[in-house]
Amino acid sequence: MSAVDAPLQDEVRPGPLDRRGRVKDLSAAHQRNRRRQGFLMALPAYAYLVVFFAVPLLIVVVYSFATRNRFGGTDLSGWNLDSYDGLFTTKFGRLFGFIPYPRVFDDLVFDIVWRSIGLAVLTTVICLILAYPFSYFLATRRPAVRNVMLVFVMIPFWSNFLVRNYAWRILLGNDGPVSQLTEAIGLGETRILFTPTAIVLGLVYGFLPFMILPLYAAIERTDWSLLEASRDLGATGFQTFLRVTLPLSMPGVIAGSILVFIPSLGAYVTPEILGGGKQVLLGSYIVTQFLTARNWPVGAAASTVLMAVMLIATLIYFRKGGRTL
Repeated sequence: MSAVDAPLQDEVRPGPLDRRGRVKDLSAAHQRNRRRQGFLMALPAYAYLVVFFAVPLLIVVVYSFATRNRFGGTDLSGWNLDSYDGLFTTKFGRLFGFIPYPRVFDDLVFDIVWRSIGLAVLTTVICLILAYPFSYFLATRRPAVRNVMLVFVMIPFWSNFLVRNYAWRILLGNDGPVSQLTEAIGLGETRILFTPTAIVLGLVYGFLPFMILPLYAAIERTDWSLLEASRDLGATGFQTFLRVTLPLSMPGVIAGSILVFIPSLGAYVTPEILGGGKQVLLGSYIVTQFLTARNWPVGAAASTVLMAVMLIATLIYFRKGGRTL
């Protein structure tokens, strides 16, 4: 080997390799290019989220620390916790001069919160009871039937949510088909509209697909050989469901429950249309503070608390179910 050829061989000599057998320098450069391309492709979506999601949320949070003046306006000059203090009351004095301790909800807000939580939990439980058998049946069908059934699940999203609620208002009205059917069979007139039952029916109808789809995604990926092994070992069908099927589908149960509970907790359209405004829920309370009472700080504070609850529920989903779903 001549001395002239030695530098040439040094130039083409490959560098250290990574675990996949690629040159580390080239692999790092390739990853940087891919990250840069991915960021540029996602930049419009990032900008949209910042402008139409992050900024409005920030404005709501800022207004929650503002003060309502005597003319019904909002004063942003002096930040305070009066709006949050207005949502709570204290029995044993104040800690550090401005933080109520211990905090308990004011009587009016307390009733609204528990009424909203109760309806949201009831809606979630009913959706789970209805969606689980359907999702299991859907996951065990052949692909052609499965695709048709999935289209049926998605059909409600093809129409406006407001229109669907008004359709339920017609169905549940005193002169609607439900009341006429009960009169025809001798059960008398049915008065469901403007009751909690009508609200629950509307919420279940509106949010049932949000329970079906995550459950279907979780059940569809089940290793069916585990169910066969359970039956071979002498387990009954119910024992197999409790010890094999349900634990494997738990990520879908968690995801679906959160996707139903969160919008049900802050629902406004369905309680107003089907409940007639007789059942004041969190969504109605917040809208009243903004539009009727013109107390924007209190409305913003209630919205911030509700968003915090939703954020906690979302974090629980990502921690418990989102990683395995």
